This record gives sequence, structure tokens and C-alpha cells, in this order.
Amino acid sequence: MCNRCRAAQGARAARSGAPNHHVRKNRIAAAHRVCHTAPVQQEDFTLEENARHYATVARAIAYLRAHAARQPGLEELAAAVHLSPQHLQRVFSRWAGISPKRFLQVLTKDSALQRLRASASVLQTACEVGLGSTSRLHELIVSSEAVTPGELKAGGRGLAIGWGYGPTPFGTAFAAWTPRGVCQLDFVDDAVGRAEAAAALAARWPQAVLARDDAQANEWLARVFPATPTRGTVHLVLRGTNFQIQVWQAMLRTRPGELLSYAEVAGAVGAPRAARAVGSALGANTIAWLIPCHRVIRDSGEISNYRWGPDRKAAMLGWEAARGTAAGAEAAPAA
Repeated sequence: MCNRCRAAQGARAARSGAPNHHVRKNRIAAAHRVCHTAPVQQEDFTLEENARHYATVARAIAYLRAHAARQPGLEELAAAVHLSPQHLQRVFSRWAGISPKRFLQVLTKDSALQRLRASASVLQTACEVGLGSTSRLHELIVSSEAVTPGELKAGGRGLAIGWGYGPTPFGTAFAAWTPRGVCQLDFVDDAVGRAEAAAALAARWPQAVLARDDAQANEWLARVFPATPTRGTVHLVLRGTNFQIQVWQAMLRTRPGELLSYAEVAGAVGAPRAARAVGSALGANTIAWLIPCHRVIRDSGEISNYRWGPDRKAAMLGWEAARGTAAGAEAAPAA
């Protein structure tokens, strides 16, 4: 119990006289609940705070995944990331929406396999009924178009492309956009990653006019990662082979919380024997999160093979699953 709660309890006891044993016990329990639930009732972290805390969360997730077989407890996990158990619980729960223990549960292979089975026919059905290359990312509608052959040949001549860095729940991101929409979104963990992302943009659009604008980048990222679900749209400009774009647009038909295998994606794009080629296409994607390649895992339920790191992929999957769990809890009727 914190000092403020203890003082409040003492003041109430002094005003009302010494309470009997059961009343005193209930008051102590109520005060204890207030101390430990108050942080959860605070507002969500801002994007800047989420980005800053992601480094801690990522270390925790890496430790959880490395020792998943023996289910490490909060004390052990906190020691591994050099925080007190209370501080880690607070930071992790507010970042993910669920506790570290629950987060580990949604990332187990058994859980992943269950979600794979549940999502198995969803993408195929979406493709068969022609839902189009759009995605509802919570309240955000994501649409896309491919760069034309003429634009590819011109290398972006006469095109103005803005770019910049900004915070996200999964660390710092590099964003680039044309007047038509987002053309690149990378996660960058250090100066080397930042330089590589900027160099990749310049290599893809050698004739374009590139202009850094971190303020505009922050505005784009705030639309992609709003603090609360907000209706909006984001358009993507895709540059790749016909097969790559077909795979990326198929991924836009998936929903948060769904998991698919490489073979399922291959079947959905009409190339059931091209699971390996699907993996290559996903690896070539340069628009993280919005083209949700992180939702594809191995048939075994193992989370691996992600351009921006398997631990970040696990963080994304757990983050989406946690929000799906929270939304289901809010929609469920009271018992």
C-alpha cells in the first residue's frame, strides 16, 4: 500500500473510531487495489513514450521467447531487463494492453497454431469474393496502387518525395511519401539503420527530388498509429514485380489478429506451389506494418523471418492480439 492510501485509511479510522476486524480487512484490501490499479487507468502512452519504452519491451519479449519453455515469472523477467517487477509490469501492460504473462501465452506455438487454423480460409474467401486491395487496420482504411512501368523507367523524375523519422509503438520509424501516398516505412534502431533506409529510398527513386520533413513524418505516423482508434485512410504506392505486388495486396485483405502460413498466402494468390516465392516477396516489402507481412508464420507456429527482426514481429503479433482481446472483452455482455 502506498503512503497516500495508508494515510487516507488512517484518517478514516480516526474519524469513525476503530473498525471491527472485517471492516478493517475490507478497507485494507480496497486501498491495496487502488494502489495497484491506478496506473492502468491512466491515459495511454504518447507515440514518443511508446517508442522510448519499446526498447525495454523488446528486451523483455526477446527474453520471454528465448525462455518460453519454462515460462519465466515476472521477477525473473524484470531482473533480465534491469527493472523492478512493479515498473516492468506497469510499462509492459500499458504498452501491450496485457501483462507479460498473458503476452507470452498469445505467442506460444499452441496459440499460434489455433489462430492459424481459425484464419485458414479467411484470406482465400476474401480473394474469391473480390474484396479489393484494401485493409481495415482497426479504424484505418488502407488502399494501394502500383507504380506504372513509365514511372519505374523514369526513376521518379519530376516526383517530389518527402521523408523523415518519427516515433511508433515499435521504435523509431523512417517514413517516405509521394503526393499519392506512403511509399516506404522502415523501422530503424540506430544510426546505421537510419542511413540504410535513406539510402534505399534514394536508390529506388534516383531521379526524384527528396526532401526531409520530420514534422510531416510525425503526422503520417500519428495517422498510422493513433493513440485511440480513429477513422481515417492511408494510401500506399507500391513498387515491385507483379507477383510481389499481388502478394502484398493479398496481405492487405487480412485483419489484425489473423495468422497465415506461407502456403496459405501462395494458394490465395493462385500459386499454391510458390510458398518459397511468397516468402521472398514478403521479405522484399518496404512498407512495414501497413502491409502486414508480420501476420505470416511457419506451419509449425514458429515466429521467424521478418525484415525488421523476429522479436519485433512477435511484438506486433502480441500487440494486435492484445487489442483484439480487449475489444472482445468490451463487446462481451456483462455476466
